[in-house]
Amino acid sequence: MLAFFTCKILVAIWHVSSDDWAIVTPIAYTSYHFKGMCTLTISATLPAFKPLECIDSICPTATPAQYMVFFFGLYLIALGTGGIKPCVSSFGADQFDDTDPKERVKKGSFFNWFYFSINIGAFISSTVIVWIQENVGWGLGFGIPTLLLGIAIASFFSGTPLYRFQNPEGSPLTRVCQVLVASFRKWNLEAPTDHSLLYEAPDKTSQISGSRKLDHTDEMKCLDKAAVISDSENKNEDFSDPWRLCSVTRVEELKILIRMFPIWATGIIYSAVHSQMGTLFVEQGMMMDRKVGSFSIPAASLSTFDIVSVIFLVPVYDRLLVPIARKFTRRERGFSELQRMGIGLFVSVVSISVAALVEMNRLAIAKVLGLVDEDVPVPLSILWQIPQFFLFGAAEIFTVIGQYEFFYDQSPDSMRSLCSALALLTNSLGSYLSSFILTIVTGVTSDDDGKGGWIPDNLNGGHLDYYFWLLAGLSFINMVVYVFCAKRYKQKRVA
Repeated sequence: MLAFFTCKILVAIWHVSSDDWAIVTPIAYTSYHFKGMCTLTISATLPAFKPLECIDSICPTATPAQYMVFFFGLYLIALGTGGIKPCVSSFGADQFDDTDPKERVKKGSFFNWFYFSINIGAFISSTVIVWIQENVGWGLGFGIPTLLLGIAIASFFSGTPLYRFQNPEGSPLTRVCQVLVASFRKWNLEAPTDHSLLYEAPDKTSQISGSRKLDHTDEMKCLDKAAVISDSENKNEDFSDPWRLCSVTRVEELKILIRMFPIWATGIIYSAVHSQMGTLFVEQGMMMDRKVGSFSIPAASLSTFDIVSVIFLVPVYDRLLVPIARKFTRRERGFSELQRMGIGLFVSVVSISVAALVEMNRLAIAKVLGLVDEDVPVPLSILWQIPQFFLFGAAEIFTVIGQYEFFYDQSPDSMRSLCSALALLTNSLGSYLSSFILTIVTGVTSDDDGKGGWIPDNLNGGHLDYYFWLLAGLSFINMVVYVFCAKRYKQKRVA
């Protein structure tokens, strides 16, 4: 997992350094992903790269070369995934014309069905592919996704003549730096109260090909100095140096990024709480009764209900909830992006609170049965975890898809891939934050010898419920901060 989180961070940095990714990404990163899958297939198929099979309970250790091939494949996949995800959503949305009311409504549905298709793939992967890997072989289990990925890549490129492309125009980071440098150079100049006196490109469109001009806003007036035309520039009629003079649109791009930052930051706490599904929820499930009839349910498989929840609720949201909400809000998409994310944050608070209640019940049963000092499962069905997973899926419908919409619609036209990458970056930072919080809590609540605490090796003798309530409290505070920031957020205004 560390490979995926780290590569997402690196790819986000690369998106900041260049805006050419809308075209380069489908070519470069799909090839990285495909090569990574091929490498994993080879490592699970060819005897030279495949560890020897276990004999009874004795499993020979893999050689350094085998480890190298395996992890090389993982990092290629992580690099490919981190590069493709930020661009594929924005690239898909670019195919809809914002000036056409019908296409604008369809673009709102696109993000819903885009996320729906991701979860369909995740469901097949976590059920069918996992069964093949465990019962048939890892070679075939990796080979089938590799083949399907190859078909998907071929299908994607077959539609190239039909796509709408945004022309790349250099690095967003460069444009941000130009505004900062230009405003610093003119720190002693006063920005005019009449913003029509600020410099703007004479063309109808922005200086960046394919991008729309942005209206001036009154916030952060210190940055407006970058668009102030000095006497020397006016005299020489030289407006060509962007490190000395920036257009209003270029200044507004930076203002948009600054305004989006608080909204973006609240997504980190949400992701930290969401990451519990793959960590402590599994630990919780392992200490519950996993028998359902004659079957024993793996604790990690309960996360499938999160996927099922998304698959079930996306059509409900898009076809039922949105038309109903549209009648009351008069909005094309039913809810604004900010409203949608706020609802998701509230649902996430409820979901982690449900997990805490389940854990309180589990610990109460352990205490009654005298199992506090016994590292054994408690006779409470693991199916009681289903509501918390289902609620997290509902939170995704609102928060995650809402983030897709928000960072696409509110970002400058030339920075959509960058902002999508930053949105996905909250997943990685949230996972790191979750590890940090867990480390702090373990250190503070444990004894001097490192034993006991809220989350000991034997969860029956701990208080995992306290940890879940702590996360619920942080989520609630995060939601309050989000509402405060969302109410003060100023929407992007296109000239």
